[in-house]
Amino acid sequence: MPAVEPIPLARLTTLRTGGLPERMVDAHSTDELVDALRTAWADREPVLVLGGGSNVFVGDEPFEGTVIRVLTGGIERLSSPRSGFARLRAQSGEGWDEVVAVAVDQGLAGIEAMSGIPGTIGAAPVQNIGAYGQEIVQTLVEVDLIDEDSGEISTVPAADLGLGFRTSVLKHHYGSVPERRAVILSVTLELEEVGESPRTVPGSQLRTALGLAPDAEVSLSWIRDHVLATRARKGMVLDDGDPDTYSAGSFFQNAIVSASFARTLPAECPRWPVTPDMDPVLVIPLTAYQGYVPPTQSRESDVKVSAAWLIEHSGLRKGFKLPRSRASLSTKHALALTNRGSATAAELAELARFIQGRVQAEFGLILQPEPVLVNVVL
Repeated sequence: MPAVEPIPLARLTTLRTGGLPERMVDAHSTDELVDALRTAWADREPVLVLGGGSNVFVGDEPFEGTVIRVLTGGIERLSSPRSGFARLRAQSGEGWDEVVAVAVDQGLAGIEAMSGIPGTIGAAPVQNIGAYGQEIVQTLVEVDLIDEDSGEISTVPAADLGLGFRTSVLKHHYGSVPERRAVILSVTLELEEVGESPRTVPGSQLRTALGLAPDAEVSLSWIRDHVLATRARKGMVLDDGDPDTYSAGSFFQNAIVSASFARTLPAECPRWPVTPDMDPVLVIPLTAYQGYVPPTQSRESDVKVSAAWLIEHSGLRKGFKLPRSRASLSTKHALALTNRGSATAAELAELARFIQGRVQAEFGLILQPEPVLVNVVL
């Protein structure tokens, strides 16, 4: 398919960094997207698949390869085999918040707490997006994807995607490659049909964030409106007039640590238990059974700790920046690195490394970046 005139990636990413790519293709349909991917993969050239550009940190140098922009769209409602539920199937280029808006408008519950998260729905399962106690793993049924190695399209159930805390088998973590190299073409969610009538809000994390009592009843639209307002106060809803939103959202992941390590942190550091994996099924062949079954091993669950708290209590307050740098922490949210005006990727990377160093020196923990890093080294 024909290429388009390349656009500097600084104009297409929410961190506003990135050089000019060699080639660029705009895919407006699934067929165009599949064709562009197969062509680029066959040529064995570097490929950057770009949705909303909200979870990527791109270096200053020109991108020596092809940028494929996913501009596919469309949301359809499907029946569900479960009584009281319905499914939404969206093309990967559809905006995540547009999908949430449709769900809320149709009285479908399960993703309203994730209102305002930027980016496309095709990127959402890659890092198992979440907010206020909701994660896409809770409602995801399946995805259609195309594998890089074979070029084949398949429907993959959510259980096969290895969805965990901000991760999946598809995610390119810093310093590693994905377990499965593939691109999502569409996403199917299953949501509860609750209508617009007020009801109690499941999940203590969401109730706390919204200041609701356990027995308080509110509608889905009320939740969406108040989540959007809460995120806006933190600079986490994109706004061209607010430099605090020139970011990739939370730049560092909340850390998952052992219970014993968590006890070394100050007691006031916010933390949440992480449900441990169930013990694997123990199978003892009859020929080897000697009348003794070893006891199951129990262990304390891991703990998720607040990266924002660690940053602020290492002495780096909201709005912190290095001398003469155009990059800073958000003035509203200590977990967001922001571009205050034409900052280079090098300036943002310098700030990120400084933050990592301070937190490690103070608490003995190295924070890991959440966005995908392209031509950037921390």
